[in-house]
Amino acid sequence: MDLIVCIKRVPQTAEAEVKIDASRRDIVKDRLIFDMNEADSYALEAAILLKEKFGGAITAVSLGPAEAEDTLRIALAKGADSAIRIKAEDFGELDGFKTAALIREAIRDIKFDVIFTGCMATDDSAYQVGPVLAELLGVPHAVLVSTIDIEGQKANVNRELEGGLLEHLEMSLPAVFSVQTGINEPRYASLIAIRRAAGKEIKSLGKTEIPSEIILNSTLEELFMPPVGKRAEMLTGTADEISAKAAVLIKEKGLI
Repeated sequence: MDLIVCIKRVPQTAEAEVKIDASRRDIVKDRLIFDMNEADSYALEAAILLKEKFGGAITAVSLGPAEAEDTLRIALAKGADSAIRIKAEDFGELDGFKTAALIREAIRDIKFDVIFTGCMATDDSAYQVGPVLAELLGVPHAVLVSTIDIEGQKANVNRELEGGLLEHLEMSLPAVFSVQTGINEPRYASLIAIRRAAGKEIKSLGKTEIPSEIILNSTLEELFMPPVGKRAEMLTGTADEISAKAAVLIKEKGLI
């Protein structure tokens, strides 16, 4: 089985102070720690599990700066067989559509049965790359995938919907799956595997190899921090008094 996994290098901002830089279109990154996007680690593990079951090869692909090669080497250490870095520095401003279009060009000559992506990127909270890539390739796709069972050239997939519901899909391969976090338990790379991955070649593709002009579908105007306001108001009194106060607040907020 031939598998491709799309991986993104992202800043870890959960416990860090995030500041917007002078351009107002990016964040200050010099003191941030970068790692593999969380959902992409689950996508990689899903690919490795299929490889262990059916055999085949995994190609890890990342659109990013030179430092993204460190993330790709972790993918190689965990079980990917080859890696491609698309030189983000060659392609200027990026959005979900342009990212997917560049990945399509990078994998144009690679045969695949399944392409895995994470369900979202934690830096921009976008869910676009997987579905857009599938549409550009003309293959079926499913997002927020929580289980995958493959038999021959068919895949039985469960995906999460709103309200805790699940949708079951029977899909033909090749296909693109954007997996949900929690679909599996990502493995750690051993020290020996990391050392071996350090010597593996990572293919780099830039403007020379991807000469086509790909136009942005969106433009980033400005980043700003959300305004700080009241997060909660505690209501006191009897049950009737609290109910009355709650009704007034709901009406004031225009919810009814």
